[in-house]
Amino acid sequence: MTQPFELPSFYVPHPARLNPHLDGARAHSTGWAREMGMLEGSGVWDQADLEAHDYGLLCAYTHPDASAEALALVTDWYVWVFFFDDHFLDMFKRTNDREAGKAHLDRLPLFMPADPATPMPEPENPVEAGLADLWRRTVPVMGEDWRIRFAESTRNLLNESLWELANIDAGRVANPVEYIEMRRKVGGAPWSAQLVEYAAGAEVPKEVSGSRALRVLMDAFSDGVHLRNDIFSYQREVEDEGELSNGILVLERFLECGTQEAAEAVNDLLTSRLQQFENTVFTELPVLFAETGLDAEGRARVMAYVKGLQDWQAGGHEWHMRSSRYMNGAGESGSSGGEVAPGAGGALPGLPGLPGSPGAGNWWDQYAIGGIGTSALDILRSGAVGAAGVAAPAAVGAAVGAAVGAAKGGVRPAERRARSYRHVPFQPVGPSLLPEFELPFTLSLSPHLDGARERVVEWAERMGMLEADPAVPGSGVWDAESMRDYDLPLCAAGLHPDATAEQLDIGSAWLAWGTWADDYYPAVFGRTRDLAGAKAATARLSLFMPVDGGPGPEPANALERGLADIWGRTAAPMDVESRERFRTAVEVMLAAWIWELSNAIQHRIPDPVDYLEMRRSTFGSELTTSLCRIGHGKTVPEAVYDHGSMRALENSAMDYACMMNDLFSYQKEVEYEGELHNVVLVVQSFFNCDYPSAVRIVDDLMHSRLAQFQHVARNEFPVMYQDFGLDQAAREMLDGYVKELENWLAGILNWHEDCRRYGEADLERHFGAERNLVAATAARRAAGVSVPSTSGASGAAGASGAFAVPLGPTGLGTASLRPPLSGAAPTTR
Repeated sequence: MTQPFELPSFYVPHPARLNPHLDGARAHSTGWAREMGMLEGSGVWDQADLEAHDYGLLCAYTHPDASAEALALVTDWYVWVFFFDDHFLDMFKRTNDREAGKAHLDRLPLFMPADPATPMPEPENPVEAGLADLWRRTVPVMGEDWRIRFAESTRNLLNESLWELANIDAGRVANPVEYIEMRRKVGGAPWSAQLVEYAAGAEVPKEVSGSRALRVLMDAFSDGVHLRNDIFSYQREVEDEGELSNGILVLERFLECGTQEAAEAVNDLLTSRLQQFENTVFTELPVLFAETGLDAEGRARVMAYVKGLQDWQAGGHEWHMRSSRYMNGAGESGSSGGEVAPGAGGALPGLPGLPGSPGAGNWWDQYAIGGIGTSALDILRSGAVGAAGVAAPAAVGAAVGAAVGAAKGGVRPAERRARSYRHVPFQPVGPSLLPEFELPFTLSLSPHLDGARERVVEWAERMGMLEADPAVPGSGVWDAESMRDYDLPLCAAGLHPDATAEQLDIGSAWLAWGTWADDYYPAVFGRTRDLAGAKAATARLSLFMPVDGGPGPEPANALERGLADIWGRTAAPMDVESRERFRTAVEVMLAAWIWELSNAIQHRIPDPVDYLEMRRSTFGSELTTSLCRIGHGKTVPEAVYDHGSMRALENSAMDYACMMNDLFSYQKEVEYEGELHNVVLVVQSFFNCDYPSAVRIVDDLMHSRLAQFQHVARNEFPVMYQDFGLDQAAREMLDGYVKELENWLAGILNWHEDCRRYGEADLERHFGAERNLVAATAARRAAGVSVPSTSGASGAAGASGAFAVPLGPTGLGTASLRPPLSGAAPTTR
């Protein structure tokens, strides 16, 4: 069969290693699968299928240091999960039988009791028999926190298969953001990450298991595993099985490009996610260890877990190159055939290990520079070195109408990493380019708007927000004139058109405090890179949100005074549980501002997936939805809010609003504030495209997220109502919640269009004497930083080719070791 595309050159920074207990695991898993009824007579597999798939080899590569007993058990888990996937495909996906598929899935949690002593029902099929056996053998040796996390990941893996089934039934291809989120659940990599804890004897301590750093490590690992699998499995899934859940297909449809270009783009995203993993290890874990006071044993367990995830990525890649299950260009020769020597990574078929030879992107030798984050130093690795300047990207699709794809062979990993750090701030970009916002929701405004406009200014003056604090340098971010220009009550009036005057005042105050504080953090802490000061200030803010109704400490500044006031007015009628939930939403927003500061200090444009997911929090989206939910009381069961359809509805609305804000604020943030956190800039960096092309991509993504919002409300909510057996009151409450989110979107768009915060004349007036772009540019040139021509409005550091990725080592004192490159020296014009 002809391959639909050439495999791209993968970023594989670690060599794969093979567990010496491979043969034992193979023999054991075959016997176990037969005992569970998964082979002859199952209608799904026979022994020849199992041997061809070679899950023993997969686990031996992905868990190279596991004991014989642990490797056998882990291999059984993988046999079970792949059997489940193929069984579900044959029994339910091919027949589009959602009702029977749901009934099948609903029984499986009975075989995963939180208490290992809880009796299980009698298994009725091989999937249930395998799960019951594996659960009994695995969970007794792990802690309660791990059991809870692993059970949740397993349930997600099973239940979200209904999402794939629903998409097949509707003939619907997901949008890119939706796909990444759902693939983590249906793809099973979070589940795999938790099995790494078992196999490596590296159970992550409870003190840090819920932290952002560990979540990002698992998410980046998961995305890497899934995107890699999508590349290798495209031919089988899309062409043979009619599967719609594949990243290459998603980008083909979204970018309207060819399969090869989509494959390269998926591989670029895979590289970005792996580099996000590395960045998290080096910049976030040390801080997490220090701040939590994690002891040496706990730190060692976390780092063993990190190593285990690295081994999984390397081994998973090797297995995909060998398994007959996937497109790897080798056919039968790509299968191990049982001839891979334990302890040897092995030379891959067709990959002789020399740059420039066919498939040379996936090679390893004993003299290559190894270790996490060192691939950019390896000048022999294909893709780690390139010609001077930035390669011109290839055209990818009529949807963007510009060069947004990678050059043939994809973006070099070293260039991908360097591109995130090379943005020159304060470049003139001109007025923000705005697409047509085709939002189909009707705007309604509160009749109390005019009074709220004056009252919120008076409130801000009382709180001290409209004048500089002599004790806090940089704190004079707003005055009365700018606050009237920003007109936050206009936004509140659209978000809550039915609010009373008092409710509108509270909503206006929250928006005013949040927007002011969002400006305050970079002005007070960002200019001096005072991350410790920002964290100390943030920690104090929680003291002004007491959940017991008691008084907080005396506020020391406007930041604390404003929060204390609106918290008291908002939380007074709430019960303790609602206050805790609401305070958590505020704390999530504050923590996201710390993340922005940390990135700014690194001068790093975020990875696109990490950015979109964190943007919801920096925008304060959870705070808004939390306030809406509190009004629902106990009418709607709490489990409904954790359902995939509810998350999809909220996240798609949040993403639309966040990207809308980034489009309007592009000139303000990029040209006037030197900001790195803007989705347009993130897209420019990722695709190496110009400003207008990035706007078109963002606009397309906004349209797809809006379409998803409408699809979920129209098609998925009725099914969710039925699955939960909701009564009429709960259904009406949730239908009203959809309307509230529609008001939210309409109100936010109206505010952006009518406020005086983002227009070029407004920016000149607000920034005034503080902005001296000519002096800023001259200072950067004097410091030896390359500055592109300011003619035009591209705003993309790489689009003109003015920035070359340096070859060789980087860092203080290493410039003489790098060859001079055209475009690497500062310009003099």
